[in-house]
Amino acid sequence: MASNGNVRGNLLTAGGILSIMAGVFEINAGVIFSLAGCTPWSLWLFPFLPGFWWEAMMSYWPVIMGWLLLALGILAVIGGISAISRKWFGLSLAGAICALPTGLLGILAVIFVALGRREFRAED
Repeated sequence: MASNGNVRGNLLTAGGILSIMAGVFEINAGVIFSLAGCTPWSLWLFPFLPGFWWEAMMSYWPVIMGWLLLALGILAVIGGISAISRKWFGLSLAGAICALPTGLLGILAVIFVALGRREFRAED
């Protein structure tokens, strides 16, 4: 199969789109976790460890996890946009790495962005 020479953005575009998708999933999960920690029914969700200290900490860890996922998701989206626009390789790879908590989407994003490093050099 002959190529017309326009293979410029295949890997980076795929990696950027996967990173953006994973980032959106992480942002949604972060909002859900944060809201779950702020409601009284968060103690009902996780009743498996009894004790006063556990009840006091139960409302904090979903909020902390939510903010962490929210930050990772925002970085993944910014890195995906950077990969599609071919601005900074470091930011694109960092965004793909921040997409790793989503599983397969994050793994594929890291692979595609890492393999597309030559496309950044071709732009210079």
